[in-house]
Amino acid sequence: MTDQKTETVTVTEAEAVAFASLGLPENLLSAVLSIGFTSATDIQALTIPPLLAGKDVLGEAQTGTGKTAAFGLPALAKIDTSIKKPQLMVLAPTRELAMQVAEAIESFGKDMKGLRVATLYGGQSYGPQFQQLERGAQVVVGTPGRLMDHLRRKSLKLDELRVCVLDEADEMLNMGFLEDIQWILDHIPKTAQMCLFSATMPPAIRKIANRFLKEPEHIKVAAVKKAKANITQYAWKVSGITKMTALERIAEVVEYDAMIIFVRTRNDTVDIAEKLERAGYPALALNGDLNQAQRERCIDQMKSGKSSILVATDVVARGLDIPRISLVINYDLPGDNEAYVHRIGRTGRAGREGMSIAFVRPREMYSIRHYERLTNGTVLNYDLPNIQDIGKIRIERTRVEVAKIVADKDISSMREIVEGMAAESEVSMIDLAAALLYQKQMKQPLQPKEDPKPRRDARERTDRNDRNDRGNDRNSRGNDRNSRGNDSRSAGRDSRGGENRSNRDDKPRKAKVNRTDVDWQTYRLEVGKEHGARPGDIVGAIANEISLDSSYIGAINLHDKHSFVQLPKGIPTDLFNQLKGVRVRRQPLSITTSDEAVVSQQQRPARRTEKAPRHT
Repeated sequence: MTDQKTETVTVTEAEAVAFASLGLPENLLSAVLSIGFTSATDIQALTIPPLLAGKDVLGEAQTGTGKTAAFGLPALAKIDTSIKKPQLMVLAPTRELAMQVAEAIESFGKDMKGLRVATLYGGQSYGPQFQQLERGAQVVVGTPGRLMDHLRRKSLKLDELRVCVLDEADEMLNMGFLEDIQWILDHIPKTAQMCLFSATMPPAIRKIANRFLKEPEHIKVAAVKKAKANITQYAWKVSGITKMTALERIAEVVEYDAMIIFVRTRNDTVDIAEKLERAGYPALALNGDLNQAQRERCIDQMKSGKSSILVATDVVARGLDIPRISLVINYDLPGDNEAYVHRIGRTGRAGREGMSIAFVRPREMYSIRHYERLTNGTVLNYDLPNIQDIGKIRIERTRVEVAKIVADKDISSMREIVEGMAAESEVSMIDLAAALLYQKQMKQPLQPKEDPKPRRDARERTDRNDRNDRGNDRNSRGNDRNSRGNDSRSAGRDSRGGENRSNRDDKPRKAKVNRTDVDWQTYRLEVGKEHGARPGDIVGAIANEISLDSSYIGAINLHDKHSFVQLPKGIPTDLFNQLKGVRVRRQPLSITTSDEAVVSQQQRPARRTEKAPRHT
């Protein structure tokens, strides 16, 4: 279809429209309100009604204007959860955006009984993706290369598809996905409703719209507002130490009233909050798994000052208004640049000064110039406090605490005790005071030492495996075009034909150093695959909790509901009891000794593998 007429609606700033007035089903409206959305953004107010009415939509709007809810909510309204086949498919340019869209849709549909969402992207093993589809996912969110692969394998069937969405179409064009998009759209039912969003409308995107959209309503919305000038922006280039260690240093040194830490997924909110808790910084996790009452209680604690650290994802933090927040940490950079504006906008409210710090890996440094352009500001280099700074601050804090006790408390009885102890033991008062101070600082040293070999925690190791989907899907496309006739024997291998890193997570783990000086004991942990646990999670939790070098953590075998790990025999009782309450993926380890034999990778019997057919 070419040269079709479209109804165009252009808006720069519309009046606030309540979600309750948009005609959404009650179960979707209640979910949206529980997340904290009350008024719709311009793109949502203008897009939801025509999509509910069954019209195709061509949306011209910047990232960060609320497009996911704009297409996700009306699309969910059309889904029949009793039908266990894909009914909504969303194409996204990168794995990060695909993950964010999938999580948002899950949050919007949390009151839809039986709703399942599958996320399909390159760089992840096929096994979990096959399982998601086989279980009857009604929503599929994916990147073009991997969606093409599943369509060719016939693991993805679109005969029941009702709505198809192209998100960030111009970005997909820039990444070279134009032919892939057209190939995928040729495979969807002619009856499917189409929705295309793009920040710009180059001729190639206009051509796709003319060909695949049926008399669409063209909605154009202005870009989001610039960030406020009273937010000082910093970026720390990740190097030398882990992001978690950096976060702990900032929590200890930087003066803040309240802090919000942005991470990528809901599991990360719990993981980071638990690690902060263990380090002595109580934190709350805010994610889509919380019901309305839990969310309100969490926000009330932040507003009242009972809690001062919140770990959250983009989805649940939209619309969050806590005036106390003076510091925003971008622990993970957002999947799109405009989301950065929304994140740092959680601080600097009501005329107050705010501060943001982004943790930026070397491969992500290019994002800084985009942030500066979007905020019309400057992102300064952040010098992370070093170990000497930490020591000085701890000593000064202790001096102030002690001086305050001397000034405010009656310590005459304590003075008599100390004088008596000094006389009986024949040591000076200064030595006694030093000994008491030494005992007090055992848990948090006043003169900390730098770890000569900083260990990389489980969350950090996962981050190393994250790659922009541009490379993965381009390689995937190249292999896709050569893989006709390939069958499921390729499952478990990534788009480049090699074993996928993610697929190694389920394999037994062996110690980095093959220690012959350790008398190993097997222990059973009550956490496993069904809880989302990975070997790295277990290593990180144990190593961090009892300060055990990871070379003293042996092989790990993951099972569905439990795991086995090798640790040195004769762990002190207090440390053993300490480990019992440690949580991994919100599950207590409940560690016990076991006679189970743990098989390391080196001990596993050789397994015959079929050779994949050569690509020609």
